This record gives sequence, structure tokens and C-alpha cells, in this order.
Amino acid sequence: VLQKGLKENFSDAQVSVVDCPDLTQEPFNFPAKGICGKPRIADVGGVPYLIPLARKEKVYDLNAVAKDIELPGAFILGAGAASSRVLGKNAELIPIVQTKSEKKSAVNGSYVAQINPADKGCLLEKYSSKYTDCEFGLLANLYASEGQPGKVIEVKANGRTGELNFVSCLRQTLEKHYGEKPVGMGGTFIIQKGKAKIHIMPPEFSACPLNTDEDVNNWLKFFEMKAPLICQPVIVSRDPGFDLRVEHTHCFSHHGEGGHYHQDTSPDSVQYLGYFQPAELLFRIDRPQETHLIGRD
Repeated sequence: VLQKGLKENFSDAQVSVVDCPDLTQEPFNFPAKGICGKPRIADVGGVPYLIPLARKEKVYDLNAVAKDIELPGAFILGAGAASSRVLGKNAELIPIVQTKSEKKSAVNGSYVAQINPADKGCLLEKYSSKYTDCEFGLLANLYASEGQPGKVIEVKANGRTGELNFVSCLRQTLEKHYGEKPVGMGGTFIIQKGKAKIHIMPPEFSACPLNTDEDVNNWLKFFEMKAPLICQPVIVSRDPGFDLRVEHTHCFSHHGEGGHYHQDTSPDSVQYLGYFQPAELLFRIDRPQETHLIGRD
């Protein structure tokens, strides 16, 4: 299904089932070996807690989320907002956490991407270099598993010929094929060659309400960042009525760049390599009662 859809958007695409590579190795350096074992997706909070105006009191903990999704000790990947309570400012969180279990304390391999006050560029830091908690704020889209090795879906796609970004192409392909049945996936992929359009939220929350997508885009800071970028996508083919963010991807690198992935900007030369696992369960945590569709891309 995925290969057929990718070939409509990329000049070359190959999808196969393989053994998950050891994700504790380069370039991932994750705290868990794989993305297998009781795979599930959690959509926590939501964009309505960020815009039109930020609800800074909305703070969550990944260890608590692991219990809420009935998988204490889960290995969690995804995309979210950093806790402004901890950082004292707004920033992008790239969560990569082996949550705490009865026998082990948490291992936080997350990154945080923020606007560098010195030069207004990207400042990417290892979360654990400054903080000891597993908090996040406002919103997150998370893929959780036991972090075990096992069979995964390997996706290779080179040379983008269509308009869709890599993640949207995967999601829309699933939606087209499975229709009413929601299919969720998570994992990790690398932009191996090329460049990508990435945003980072400003350190200050907007004082005036952000009421349109144009308002949001004028507020966000956009960058072109270079490969290799290691990305953590969470995808649900369609929202079965839980006010989900159906796709959300954050990325980090070992050269100081990272943030929220939008699209590659070098379609001819871009190369993607990803490892995905379909989720078995979906959890919706602290769903906003008042909602809208602004700022969801």
C-alpha cells in the first residue's frame, strides 16, 4: 500500500519488512533498541492550548503518560512543545524517552530546539544537559512501544516529484486505501540528503490572539536546515472523531539543527530512509473542549 502511494510522489520508492536496526547506534543514539512491542499512539492536549492564546498551565509528564496508556516503562518518540514552566520560555520538544518503570529510572534522550537569543538562529540542545524531568507542555503527539527489536516497515523514498511531503504522502496513502478505518503509525526516519523547511516557535508566546493560519505562520520562525536530520513522525490516517492532529513530525541532528518538519526544499536530491510500526491502540489525553483547525500543519 505504502509503496504504491509513495511512487506517485517520489521518483523511487521501496517499502519492505525488515528487522529493526539497533536504534542505540548512530545516527539515532536512542535509549532503546527498537520500536516494537505493544505499539500505541497518544495525542495529548492540542493546538487549541497554544493558539489563539497559550494556556501555560497545561503541563504534562511523559512518565505519567506511559501509565495513562497502560504501558509504564514505555519507550516514547514523537513531537511536542517543551514545558515553559521548566524552560522559562517556549520551545520545540523532540521527545525520545525511555520512561521510568518499577525497576529503572527514566532515560531522557530528548532534544529541545529554540531560537538562539544571540543570533536568532536555531539552538538545539540535549534536554538532559540542563534538565532532569520528563515534562512537556500544551501538546504532544507520541508513539510508544516497549522499545524492543522486531520486524518493522522500512521505507526508502528518493527524488520528490509531487507536492506532498514524505509524512503527508504516507498518511494520505493510508487514508485513501483504508478509508473509514483509522490506521496509525510511528517510528523514525532520516532525511539522508538534501535540505528541509523547519520551524521553531519563538521564545515568547504571542500576546495577541493568533486567529488564522497566516497569523500563526507570521509568528513562527522558519529555517532551511540541512541533512542528515533524524525525524520522529506520528501519523493517523484519519481522525475517528477525537480531534486529533493527524500528522506531526519533529527532528534533530548532530550538527545543531532541529525543529518541526514541514517539507524538503531539495526535491531532486532528497533521500528518505524510515522505520515504522503500525500502532494497535490510540489514546486521547486531555482533549481540548473548545477546538479549531488553525495551526495544524
